[in-house]
Amino acid sequence: MVVAPTSAKTRAITCDIVHKIMHPYCHGYALLGGSFPSECCNEVKSLISNITTIANRQSACSCMKLLAYTKKQVKRLASIPGKCGANLPFKIGKDVDCSKVK
Repeated sequence: MVVAPTSAKTRAITCDIVHKIMHPYCHGYALLGGSFPSECCNEVKSLISNITTIANRQSACSCMKLLAYTKKQVKRLASIPGKCGANLPFKIGKDVDCSKVK
């Protein structure tokens, strides 16, 4: 029997992975503000390409809540997908019920 290796896109995503993907540009922008770094868009697109299952999208949703602390930081973080023209499959916010993400 031959077993194919699990691809990165089907592996369970952890907060550690989400945080590594979103650093340094997106996380720095969310926390500190300032001018928007275009490199952040590469991080967002990388995140999207790694959350192809419902479980991974729900996990990433929960992890994103840990990247920003204040309302202003959450607002900046939530604005990132739009700035990149990226369609993140969930809303970013402290009140989002990640268990309902599909």
